[in-house]
Amino acid sequence: MKAAVVQAEPVWFDLAKTVEKTCKLINEAASNGAQIVAFPELWLPGYPTWIWARLMDLEMSVNYIKNSLRVDSEEMQAIKSCAAQNNIVVCVGFSELCGGSVYIAQCTIDSNGELLMTRRKLKPFHIERTMFGDGHGQSLNNVASTTVGRVGQLSCGEHFNPLLNFSTFSQGEDIHCAAWPCVPTHSGGPEPYSMSDEAVASISRVYSIQAQCYTLHSTTVITEPSIEQMRTKQATVFNVPGGGNAKIFAPDGRQLTQDLPATEEGMVMADIDLDQVTMNKALLDTCGHNGRPELLWLGRDSLEKPSVRSS
Repeated sequence: MKAAVVQAEPVWFDLAKTVEKTCKLINEAASNGAQIVAFPELWLPGYPTWIWARLMDLEMSVNYIKNSLRVDSEEMQAIKSCAAQNNIVVCVGFSELCGGSVYIAQCTIDSNGELLMTRRKLKPFHIERTMFGDGHGQSLNNVASTTVGRVGQLSCGEHFNPLLNFSTFSQGEDIHCAAWPCVPTHSGGPEPYSMSDEAVASISRVYSIQAQCYTLHSTTVITEPSIEQMRTKQATVFNVPGGGNAKIFAPDGRQLTQDLPATEEGMVMADIDLDQVTMNKALLDTCGHNGRPELLWLGRDSLEKPSVRSS
């Protein structure tokens, strides 16, 4: 079985054109033999980098919300149909528009075009909270059975949360899709190293080892025209072209792919064998024979709690 991970730039602020580009990349992955393809965080319609440069930009915010994706939309149907036409599992990050709010969302589409899972990032990271709402309890149900195995997803900074990671491990992932925005090389300046390409790749590598699964690590690319468009040149982050960092990690943590240049759009691919998941779990099964649930356990509430509900 072959997996593909996208490292590309969306068509910023343009949902229709980014859906078109999404389908082209799905076609490319499938034509090269992939049975699963993973896209970055907020791929549709792109990560709003300007929120790290200034606290308020109502014009950009309105445009962004108008180009966000509704789960029941024609645009989502187009992606589902493309997955079915190419017989490929698709994991994609998007800005979900629901009512008047937007959420950092992810979905898993099976190779027959069925939408198996949608979820929302439980707690947007830092300044993202000025733009996006929180996820609900159902977003803890983030692993789905697909034609290529059990596939789970988390978004960006969620990977820093040990409890959320463990909750995801417990659902028996074979393949994990780690969605990130454009992630630059650390400049040596005051910004946290934890937001650098090396750091987040290390997080994904460790995730593979701890979960004993394959990890598809996907990131966006940003170019100079996009930096100018979102006016982030003077920001601490998202201020230089690049950010590409796509990788695939095996269940024992080894990297299976060669890196693309950080400024280059493309796709990395690797053969994966689910027997390797079984072999690594024979040595280390975090939620199985290596656990001590009578001593240490995790409680979780995966129920959705809407704003208006019957008591």
